[in-house]
Amino acid sequence: MTTFILVHGAWHGGWCFDRVTALLRDAGHDVLAPDLPGMGGSEEELARVTLQGWADFVADLCRAASSQPVVLAGHSRGGIVISQAAEAAPEAVGALVYICAMMLPDGMSRASFRASEPANAAYDGFVSPTAGGHGSLITGEDPEKLFAQRSPPDAAAAAMSRLVAEPEGPRLTALSLSPGRWGSIPRTYVECTDDRVIPLASQRRMQALCPGTRRLTLAADHSPFLSRPHELAACLIASTPETRSAAPA
Repeated sequence: MTTFILVHGAWHGGWCFDRVTALLRDAGHDVLAPDLPGMGGSEEELARVTLQGWADFVADLCRAASSQPVVLAGHSRGGIVISQAAEAAPEAVGALVYICAMMLPDGMSRASFRASEPANAAYDGFVSPTAGGHGSLITGEDPEKLFAQRSPPDAAAAAMSRLVAEPEGPRLTALSLSPGRWGSIPRTYVECTDDRVIPLASQRRMQALCPGTRRLTLAADHSPFLSRPHELAACLIASTPETRSAAPA
């Protein structure tokens, strides 16, 4: 039995993993899929959110898990959270899994990586600042065409209706990672070939920036928990330390 801790991406909540959580539990594993503190909060609450605060929150969950070390997985923006959490508590993390996620090296922020990438006009057209500027919102019609175009339409529309305000601070914060802590933990990157939010070329660039990461590939959109839940659950199970050590070279 493994404990999986699943960290959601921007604008989402732990609910996005519901189908994958059920599949992992049916396979005999423990699963936590928390909502990160401050999501959807007031301007004051959004302003108080920090990347380190989120990392400490997740690190504490890892330390308290019933079976250790855990498999810590992050989707999209959740990648920067699991990296910083693993740096804080490497002894409690047996494996890291980045699900079409921001896997960045030491000293880089989500914002600086994005600034170095080609413009993504489709993505930019759906993102608007909150009234006070301490967060962002997904606006516009049919965001599922960006986030979940390969997912079942009803599930995609329901998910888009649950998106909330995202704090701005974490994406502006540079990661502080070290080879002996974050760098010592086995990493798997689950790339999604039809992702319109973080295109495949960007996912591959991040893998090149963090050498030594194992790659798994899904024919999925940016919401593989909706479009490929069984396959995503299989990728997570394949990333456990026991499964990796048993796999043929």
